[in-house]
Amino acid sequence: MKTLKWLGKRLMHSIGVLIGLSILIFLITRVMPGDPARVALGARAPAPVVEALRQDMHLDEPIYVQYYFWLLGALKGDFGESLFTRRAVVDDIKEFLPATMELALCAGLLMAGIGVFLGAISAKRENSWLDNSVRAVAYLGIVTPPFIFAILFVFLLGYLLPIFPTMGRLSTGVAVPPVVTGMVTIDAIISGNFRAFIDALWHIFLPALSLAMAGIAQESRITRSSIIDNIRKDYVGAERSCGIPERRILWKYLLRPSLIPTVSIMGLDFACTLGNAFLVELVFNWPGFSRYGINAMLRKDLNAVTAVILVIGFVFLIVNIIVDLVITYLDPRIRLGAQRGK
Repeated sequence: MKTLKWLGKRLMHSIGVLIGLSILIFLITRVMPGDPARVALGARAPAPVVEALRQDMHLDEPIYVQYYFWLLGALKGDFGESLFTRRAVVDDIKEFLPATMELALCAGLLMAGIGVFLGAISAKRENSWLDNSVRAVAYLGIVTPPFIFAILFVFLLGYLLPIFPTMGRLSTGVAVPPVVTGMVTIDAIISGNFRAFIDALWHIFLPALSLAMAGIAQESRITRSSIIDNIRKDYVGAERSCGIPERRILWKYLLRPSLIPTVSIMGLDFACTLGNAFLVELVFNWPGFSRYGINAMLRKDLNAVTAVILVIGFVFLIVNIIVDLVITYLDPRIRLGAQRGK
């Protein structure tokens, strides 16, 4: 019950944050130079047509009136019409968001699995050649932008050694599974189309790995530092004195408390992939949400830009709540401390 009460408070706070974010981004998009109606219709559009569109978008009203009409529509699930695609922004989100969420989820799994594993084995063999190699690769991953890895992987594993596909989400001739979630891998499992599932995984591996490289580097460094810090504590010495094998100490007793800072950073890295995936999606011709959002910004598509940023903000809030729940599970002292405080 206490967890549900805490979760309810966090959700209420999140609603307030989303409202504040909507006001901020609404003001920013409206004060940007340029006339959205003119941009949407083109330089040769007649002035009466442009003025009619401005009135339809309430651009001739005070900004607080514009926000009022926008908020009324948003509460009903209507974010207006995209000036670029000429479709409802909600329809665009339904089409493009699942592709990027699928990419981000795969990248998150790679970050968690590879990053934690490299950090653990690096800490276990501190100052060895393996540790130095992992640290060097980690520094390289942090300073290199994801699109550089994307181009490198396309060249090495797509053309020089044609192991992985480099375009799209499915191969030609593979039946597209019925759309349920919009994520091809999950839809393929739901429909029992395992050929499409394997093919979709084959297509998503390179873009997901490109997007995950910085996170893998970050998680490995943080996990290594945290394990090295904890390995010198008294409880590890007590476990060794009891004759518990080093492998069991590392993976069962030492890794869990050492993951707390890693999970915190991992949640932020995962949420950031939604906004950072633009160039990776461009390299692999991935029809994703991040690419849609950047195109909306370049075309001053007010309704689309506002909706995109709100969706990314919503994902950040949800991820932060999940991270807090995971940290509470990893460290019972946080949960017991909160109970004593109440």
